[in-house]
Amino acid sequence: MSHAPYVNPRKTITIRRLGAVDIAALKAAVLAIPEAVWDAENADKPNRFEALDKTRHIVFRFVDSTRDWRGSHDRPAWVEWQALLAPVMQAAVAPYGYAGGQFPRVMLARMAPGGEIKPHSDANAAAKWPHKIHVPLLTNDKVTFYVDGIGYHLPEGEAAEVNNMGVHAVKNAGDGDRIHLIFEYFDPEQPEPEWLARVIAGV
Repeated sequence: MSHAPYVNPRKTITIRRLGAVDIAALKAAVLAIPEAVWDAENADKPNRFEALDKTRHIVFRFVDSTRDWRGSHDRPAWVEWQALLAPVMQAAVAPYGYAGGQFPRVMLARMAPGGEIKPHSDANAAAKWPHKIHVPLLTNDKVTFYVDGIGYHLPEGEAAEVNNMGVHAVKNAGDGDRIHLIFEYFDPEQPEPEWLARVIAGV
């Protein structure tokens, strides 16, 4: 299997396990988030996709345009959460070795028991280049992440890059919530793909 010509050749084509990270402080804080906050943040989220089903989000950072990953902005919750999020994110991306790596999108995703994210590929151009990384903060043995029809279990506290350009899906067949820290990461020193200018121009 090889990368499509528009995909960053550094991205995984399946699952790349990045190793264990210390999630203790972040997990404790996330589990203490009131339901009203989850509901309010989810109602205000910029990522509204039908495939997300029973998944609620708290979005900390987001791209300025879904055509371009290079520009992004902090949302209000980032100020409060940055001190807890940044160490986990930096530990997760250490294997890449990028000197000035950037995080265009950062969010928490909470899937209820019985929840399902339908098979899909991340369609917007801003998702094609960055690495898509998951850090499970709360999960159970009956949560399965599928990439191109193959099922994987992502253990709590272990960071993993997933192939968001392949057809991927999630099922939570357990009786508890599944909460992941999900973020994107890219190397600004990597040469930009030739197709980016056309996408931005809408050609």
